[in-house]
Order: sequence, then structure tokens, then C-alpha cells
Amino acid sequence: MTEIRNVVVLGAGKIGSAIVELLAATGDYKITIADRDQALLDRLPPSAAERRRVDVTDTADLHRLMQGKHAVISALPYFHNARVAQAARDCTLHYFDLTEDVETTRAVRRVADGAATAFMPQCGLAPGFIQVVAYDMTKTFDTLDKVHMRVGALPEFPSNALHYNLTWSTDGLINEYLNPCEAIHHGKRIELEPLEGLEQFALDGVTYEAFNTSGGLGTLCDTLAGRVTELDYKTVRYPGHCEKMKLLIDDLKLGERRELLKDVLEYAIPVTLQDVVLVFVAVTGARAGRLTQESYAKKIYAAAIGGKPWSAIQITTASAVCAMLDLVRAGKIKRQGFVRQEDVALADFLANRFGRHYA
Repeated sequence: MTEIRNVVVLGAGKIGSAIVELLAATGDYKITIADRDQALLDRLPPSAAERRRVDVTDTADLHRLMQGKHAVISALPYFHNARVAQAARDCTLHYFDLTEDVETTRAVRRVADGAATAFMPQCGLAPGFIQVVAYDMTKTFDTLDKVHMRVGALPEFPSNALHYNLTWSTDGLINEYLNPCEAIHHGKRIELEPLEGLEQFALDGVTYEAFNTSGGLGTLCDTLAGRVTELDYKTVRYPGHCEKMKLLIDDLKLGERRELLKDVLEYAIPVTLQDVVLVFVAVTGARAGRLTQESYAKKIYAAAIGGKPWSAIQITTASAVCAMLDLVRAGKIKRQGFVRQEDVALADFLANRFGRHYA
């Protein structure tokens, strides 16, 4: 009989609640979900998890919550994760998060140095699954030239001027649109401005635009340094979105007032469960002395799971972090220290009961 593992999930929002439902359905995990918002906790199915009202800024309370547990998954805004990682280190838990924030990941890496348990940030879609795919593709080339990664979580039926609906953490979205973007250009590591590098491409007869955003490369700049000429990541949207966001962020200076920008977006832009996640990777390099390109393209749509409607971003994000937890438990991923997304074999991920949502 498989031993039931005790797992803490922090954050009872759209993604945290989805993580709980996926894990609970297996019967292999006993889950405690914690949030400071009692209303979010009350919305969870009563049998899915033990519910605890906790303020993660209270270190003592966080330690009490984690004592004796196997792992913690943070589905909190990125700015809480360094504190959560330190508490996981103090209490000897495996640690997983969904952050897109570069500085937060560096902080987690410092906490993980010499740890007896695994510390695995960026376990979502991008960063996350996109790194697993891209790095797996690079292994089939003798030498590398270019690696281009494009990901979007889009409304299936866009109906406003931004051609966008809120499907993800608004704090995370703003972070991606405002922070510097890592890349490799002409073999040198550089930083690019967000909302720049605008391009258009078509997939399945639909035209999209893509532009620089922060965090999507995860740790690939480190992993592929010295091996690739060009490496970049861009977020995919419908045409016209980037120009309108520049109006808000630059011309109206809302980029200098993040909380106001968050209020505007959450007040004016509705959420939707009718979305589609688009993943596109193109790798160019040499095979047997010949310049070759290989591409990966995938669309994942909203669907019903357990008789309940789930958005595509819920499915892809929650299933990705649950797969990483499963793979650490199974010994498919190292169980000590800092773990990169690209340390995971794509075949192992897709064969996993949670990773199959991508297949």
C-alpha cells in the first residue's frame, strides 16, 4: 500500500483550490490548505482538505502549520515565497511554488543550498512545463543555435479592447509586464525591456502577437549558457494587446503605481473559465552537420474535471506542480537541494497521472 503523504497547500484561490482537488482525488495525499481569507477556504469542497486560516507573514504560525508534513506547495503571490521557502527549510519539507519572479527564484535557490529536501520553484506553465519541453528538445541536437519559447493563456472568445480576460494572478501578470526579461543574444546573457520585441505569427489559422515578458525562461539562461546563440521567451496575446498595455503602463504611468494598475485590471477585466493555453517552442541547431529546426506546438482548452468546469490555466498550472510533487515522491527527481524544471525528463512528466493533462 502506498504511504499517504501529508501536504500543505498555501493559497486557496483559483490555482490553489485546483491543486487540492487534483491531489485529493488520488487518495495518496492528505492535504491541509491554508489561507488568510476565510471566504476562499469556505468555498472548497468540505471533504477535499483540512482548512486552516493562516497568515504566512506570521513565521511561528507558518512553522506550526508545516510541522510533520511531507511537502508544501505555495500557490501564493510571488512576494511571499522566499519566506515560505525558509520555513520549509526550517521544518525539513519538500518545497514547490509557481513563481515567475526571477529574484524570488534566486532567493529560493539560496535557501535550498545544502538542504536535505527538494526545493523546486517555477512549477507551473511558464516558467515550468515550457522549460521541460524546450530543454528536452535541445538534447536531440549536436549543437544549438536558437531556442525560442512562446506561451499564452488567452480567452477563447475575446470581447474587450484588450482582447484579454484575467486567467492568472494579477500580481504575477503585472510582474511579467514590468520587470526586466532575461535572454541570450549573440551568445551573451542580456536583459531586455518588457513589452518590446513585438512579433506576429499564425497557428491553426489564428494570428497572434508575442512580446517580451519577465520570468518565462526560468533557469534556462544558466543551463544553456555557452551552448546557445539565441534564447528568448515571449508571451502570446491577440493582436493589439501589447499596444494597449503600453498605453496603460507607460503613457498613463500606471507602471509606476502597481497597486492602482491591479485595481484597474481587476475592476474592469472579467475572469473567464473559457480559455485556451498555447505553447510553442522552436529550436534550431545542427544535426549531423546540417542546420535543422524542430518545433513543438500545443493548445490546451478548458475542460470539465470531476464534473466541474476548469479553465485551461487551472488545468495546466495545477497539474504541472502536482506532477512535480508526484515525481519527487517517486524518486524520478532528486530529493535534495535546488531542482530546476529542466532536470525533469519530458517522458516522465507526460507519463505521470497529472502530467497527462498536457498529453
